[in-house]
Amino acid sequence: MILGIETSCDETAAAVVTNDGRVLSSVVSSQAELHARFGGVVPEIASRRHLELVAPVVRAALESAGEPLERIERVAVTQGPGLVGALLVGLSAAKAIAWARRLPLVPVDHLDGHLASLYLEPSPVEPPFTCLLASGGHTLLLAVRERGRSDRLGTTLDDAAGEAFDKGARLLGLGYPGGAAIDRVARDGDPQAFDFPVAKVSGLDFSFSGLKTALLYTVRDLGPEEVERLKADLAASYQRAIVRALVERVRAAAEATGLDRIAVVGGVAANSALRALLPDAAFAPLPLCTDNAAMIASCARFVEALPYPRYLDLDAYASLA
Repeated sequence: MILGIETSCDETAAAVVTNDGRVLSSVVSSQAELHARFGGVVPEIASRRHLELVAPVVRAALESAGEPLERIERVAVTQGPGLVGALLVGLSAAKAIAWARRLPLVPVDHLDGHLASLYLEPSPVEPPFTCLLASGGHTLLLAVRERGRSDRLGTTLDDAAGEAFDKGARLLGLGYPGGAAIDRVARDGDPQAFDFPVAKVSGLDFSFSGLKTALLYTVRDLGPEEVERLKADLAASYQRAIVRALVERVRAAAEATGLDRIAVVGGVAANSALRALLPDAAFAPLPLCTDNAAMIASCARFVEALPYPRYLDLDAYASLA
């Protein structure tokens, strides 16, 4: 059995997963309410909260799985990318647990973890497929031909899709996290009320900064009263522009690679409009779209473990190489 730990941003998470991909427990403690007053994650606050929560969350995961620590055979932890201070909390906790029990430790890339959320029971997705990974910090297109390996086809040149949702929600006064807020308000709006631009960039890359600027100017031109009156239409139109960009690019990637099956992972995979426009795609289960430790433990099944005590000098990394 694998104990997974995830602390890359503002969720403190732990999970117990079997080597054949059964999730015995998945515990996530979100800090969203803590950071909402700031309109986004404050790294120092996130790190301190992880320090308070990591031990209780790990204990809760073991208790929920009905398994003692003595039954754990491997510890998996997110090494990066993410907020370095937050990552170091999880990495230190994982090292301590693994070292104390003389267990191997598996350092996991957070983005590979999102991909591995597709490989969990009861409905694992088998490669090959084209994958859209869209979250608060990253937007990628991947060609996945086998488990544990993927080739990057495209990425964002500026804001990630999730970041664009967060910034748009802030402009509309909808709070944090922005993706869920915009999705909720947009259900009562007209997605064609405003014609927001979708950036056309070369290849299979994305760009969302121009869209964010277009919303900013629209909000300024309308004024507070009109923005309040048209908030649902603004949210629906803004969401439509982001989702159109994602759908068009992932379909183009599938055509270019010949990998016709499409899968979608990451926090943005929970978006209802995206799911509606890709009805035949394989989506990560809703509880596994946002950051969680089950996906980290799942990924550890396909990554070489470091034996005791070779992992003690492991460090976190903030960004993609």
